[in-house]
Amino acid sequence: MDEQSVIEARDFTKKFGSFTAVDSISFTVAKGEIFGFLGANGAGKTTAMKMLTGLLTPTSGQARVAGFDVWHEADKIKRNIGYMSQKFSLYNDLTVVENMTLFGGIYGMSMPEIKDKAAQVIDKLAIKSFKDRLVASLPLGFKQKLAFSVAIFHRPQIVFLDEPTGGVDPVTRRQFWEMIYAAAENGITPFVTTHYMDEAEYCHRVSVMVEGKIMALDTPAALKARYDCKNMGEVFLKLARNPG
Repeated sequence: MDEQSVIEARDFTKKFGSFTAVDSISFTVAKGEIFGFLGANGAGKTTAMKMLTGLLTPTSGQARVAGFDVWHEADKIKRNIGYMSQKFSLYNDLTVVENMTLFGGIYGMSMPEIKDKAAQVIDKLAIKSFKDRLVASLPLGFKQKLAFSVAIFHRPQIVFLDEPTGGVDPVTRRQFWEMIYAAAENGITPFVTTHYMDEAEYCHRVSVMVEGKIMALDTPAALKARYDCKNMGEVFLKLARNPG
């Protein structure tokens, strides 16, 4: 694996019986790169992400994530990544601080480390008055920003973000992306799936999956030029309608 790459996949494939969900995809992701992983529902992107995070065993092909092999070192991968799902990924019946303490412990952090990091997050998000409130009582946009902060609580090499801004308002989406950029500048590699094509413009590079295959992979500017499109929404539609 290249020292500059934190994800490297080659002929990565997943089949469910006769159905091929992920069809021999190959790509790399560099350290600190904001990598957009696009595709319509059913394109295979969520299945691919589950394999990369060690949640699903591939059928064939090779991949290394954070330096570890997906076939034999899934547990090591899980300890070196963060993950935030499309649905809210914290516990609503715990307080803000209790969630941080719980996930910090799961990530193997010591109590002094957890307390120090929790204080940093509380200060950064300006939520001192909310730290002892149940997460269920917080607005959705705030929950999403908190969930992202907890996903990178242990400073993982990579954070997988599965449609993280779904349902939040445009202002909160912009704030969330500022957090993603800050994480990348601090050496964490964000791997993002999204249905918002304007968000694809924020990524350093973008792959577009159609029917289990990666049909295009490049910078947003290069993809728009290649397909003679004004924006990533047009690129996506052109590829989805003409997969050949």
